[in-house]
Amino acid sequence: MSIDALRTTAFRNLADVEIDTGGRDIFLIGENGQGKTNFLEALYFCSYASSFRGVRDGELVRNGEKDCSASIKIKDSVYEKVLIKIENSKKNIQIDGKNIVDRKELLEVAPCIVFCHEDMEFVAGSPERRRWFFDQSQSLYDPLYLEDLRKYRKVLKTRNTLLKERYGNRDTGAVLDALDPQLALYGLPVMEKRAESAEQFSRIFGPLYEEVSGIDGIGVRYVPSWKEATLEGVTAFLEKRREADITAGVCLSGPHRDRYVFTRGGSEFSGKASTGQRRLLALLLRIAQARRFSGVTGKNPVLLLDDVLLELDPEKRRKFLLVMPEYEQAFYTFLPEEPYDRYRKSHTLVYTVSGGVLTK
Repeated sequence: MSIDALRTTAFRNLADVEIDTGGRDIFLIGENGQGKTNFLEALYFCSYASSFRGVRDGELVRNGEKDCSASIKIKDSVYEKVLIKIENSKKNIQIDGKNIVDRKELLEVAPCIVFCHEDMEFVAGSPERRRWFFDQSQSLYDPLYLEDLRKYRKVLKTRNTLLKERYGNRDTGAVLDALDPQLALYGLPVMEKRAESAEQFSRIFGPLYEEVSGIDGIGVRYVPSWKEATLEGVTAFLEKRREADITAGVCLSGPHRDRYVFTRGGSEFSGKASTGQRRLLALLLRIAQARRFSGVTGKNPVLLLDDVLLELDPEKRRKFLLVMPEYEQAFYTFLPEEPYDRYRKSHTLVYTVSGGVLTK
């Protein structure tokens, strides 16, 4: 599957035109603030119906406009077109003209993996951002995992609402007696798959990091919040911790409190790593994500690379390009002064980007 064209309407600063993307490698050249990242964001939006920048839908609409849309034409796939509109603050998703309700259906159509500056949050940010990355990685090839995670979050939301609004109420205990087994029922499969995924991810990630940086022994360790691994054990633990949850007004344990730790030789690594090492960790996380996706599904993703080579020294840049994952299509952004001609191939499409207008 590859993306043959992108059309946007009132999407950020991008011109309202259709852009030919019918190549394996597409370079976007321009100064900062001209629309290069917005173009990648529009592609990502058609893949996930959300922004990789973590912004609300309303921020995607061009200033002065009320609605926006983005659509892609697809080739070498059973699907032909994805169209996503934001109208009257509501999102409408269509695949081949058919409205869909669940965004997870997009994961089967146009899987994209983005490399961007925000990826540093997976290394140096909150545990929540790290969980988000590994949840996304698993969801790309395991829709049942996404279902279990959604069910868990639904029960968790109900439980937290009860803890917050019915503090001290004697009826709270009886309702929690019914909710706690459900929380455990949906949380345990999430934990099991996270543990397996972290182990498999480490097998790819460790050798990859050593190949590029020369540092060996790097791994990913999954640290579950619940130490129990049975329905009865987790339910008993939740009951034991109930008073603390009621006092806090939120559930203090569970998969929503799990952690992932980057290690070297068993000890925590990212907290001691330099800025350059953290940046490399973030970049190679995405390569490992793409390799894992291809290994499980037998399909290659579309890559969106936003200024990823800019912060690497020449030697790490060379090594990064050598370990690039297999891909169906790749979009790169460059500043004009970067030596992008070194990476250009005979079939590469090159666009300059200025004021939201792309010129071939």
